[in-house]
Parts: sequence; structure tokens; C-alpha cells
Amino acid sequence: MRNYQHVIERFTLITGSKGAFVFTVDGDVLFSKKDLGRHAELGELYTLFRQHIGPDVEPYPRNE
Repeated sequence: MRNYQHVIERFTLITGSKGAFVFTVDGDVLFSKKDLGRHAELGELYTLFRQHIGPDVEPYPRNE
């Protein structure tokens, strides 16, 4: 997610009792284990995030 720090005000992973797991970006719930009744698949949170921000947002330029 650090590659998109320029478009994220806040993202949160919420865990809790009974296996709760919620992923939010800027207050929008992108994944809820409770609502879907399953764990996120590998890469699913990133895919949901990319869909949320849209295809035109480029990664933050990094000096390496």
C-alpha cells in the first residue's frame, strides 16, 4: 500500500474476537470476513484496493 500513499488518507485492518477481519480505505469497507463468511484470498485485498482507487491512479514514484 505504500506505493499508493499519495491517494490514501487512511487504511485500517480491524481484527477482533471471533475472527473478525475488516479492511477499510478512507472509511469505505472493502472487505469484511463477517459479511462474506470467509477469509480473504491471497492478493484479494490489493485487488479490491486497486478497484477502489481506479485504474488511472499510478503508483507513488520511488527512488531506489
